[in-house]
Amino acid sequence: MISQERTEAYIDSLDTGNTPFLNRIEEEALKANVPIIRRPTQNLLRFLLALHRPKRILEVGTAVGFSAILMAEYGPAGCRITTIEKYEKRFPVAERNFAESGFAERIEFIKGDAEDVLQDLAARGEHYDMIFMDAAKGQYLNFYESVSRMMEPGSLLVSDNVLQDGDIVESRFAVTRRNRTIHSRMREYLYTLTHTDGLVTDILPVGDGVALSVRQ
Repeated sequence: MISQERTEAYIDSLDTGNTPFLNRIEEEALKANVPIIRRPTQNLLRFLLALHRPKRILEVGTAVGFSAILMAEYGPAGCRITTIEKYEKRFPVAERNFAESGFAERIEFIKGDAEDVLQDLAARGEHYDMIFMDAAKGQYLNFYESVSRMMEPGSLLVSDNVLQDGDIVESRFAVTRRNRTIHSRMREYLYTLTHTDGLVTDILPVGDGVALSVRQ
């Protein structure tokens, strides 16, 4: 039987990578201990952008702007991205990266608490072709109601880090006490995605786990 480690190593060897600019942002972010979507997830995201060709994208969790720029770079020409971040320390780095990327005019950067911003966007009647969830994992369930209201038939919801480095398959008593709330909330979130009428969801063991949900 081929080991998972060997399989992953072979697949990684086929990775063509990103642009030099994205590689630089990734390197700087990792040195500063800022979480960046993992390489397999980057590959999946590029594939989904080519397949789904979204015109309007919403991202929950900007960090330093890496994934927003990746989606602008590899998304269809003219696609617009709205991205939300509440951590003030990261605002200037994200703004600098957006300005240097050449995509600043296509990226709307909203600063504030994601739950409040999402409620406001939903109340305004905004809709998106693709939504990328990559913020505080324990808050996904709180974000879902507003996010769901902004999905039209055919809209794609991509939720990252849903397997929590394997913790999600363990009993809540097998994970560290400080992670138990996130563990239970993520399990409830995944149950909601897979048991909601009109939503088709598949969970892929890519990176740290990605849930793909399509509104019927």
